[in-house]
Order: sequence, then structure tokens, then C-alpha cells
Amino acid sequence: MAGYKIDRQLTAFGKHVHGWRMVLGLTAQQVAERAGITRDTLRKIENGDTGVRFGSVMQVLRALGALDQALDAIDPLNSDIGRLRAGSLAKKRAR
Repeated sequence: MAGYKIDRQLTAFGKHVHGWRMVLGLTAQQVAERAGITRDTLRKIENGDTGVRFGSVMQVLRALGALDQALDAIDPLNSDIGRLRAGSLAKKRAR
């Protein structure tokens, strides 16, 4: 059941990447070139393919100007619970 949710999220993510490309008026070729990937890899990302390297996804987000937003979205310090438990972020040294 958990796999299904991930599949839906990957599909939604791909649609969002495609949407950003459309909003920005960029062709698949332009984004692929800016990201240093092939058009086929971009197509896979836009279709939610699980076999794409994470680095390729990050390159596409950078090419679309959305990388900083994505990083901010997962920054624990941008959430109430993350700020509340900020002390947990500091690694403790083994003695």
C-alpha cells in the first residue's frame, strides 16, 4: 500500500515539473540542455519514473529555478517542530 502512495507522489511531482516547464515557456530540449541531461531523462522525470538519478532531478529543479524552493520545503528549521527540536540537529560526538 505504501508503494502506491509513493507512485502517486512521483506522478504528481512529475506533473509539477512539467507544469513549471510550461509556465516558464521552456521546451523539453531547453530544460534538458540546461540540466545537462537527455530529453529522455527529463521525460522520465515528468512521468514519475523511479529509475532516474536523484542528481538528475536536482539538476532539473535548478534549471527551472525551483531548487531553492525545494530545499527550503524540506529544511526542518522551516517547520514549527523543526525549530522546536533544533537541538536534535546538532550531531553529538562519541566519547
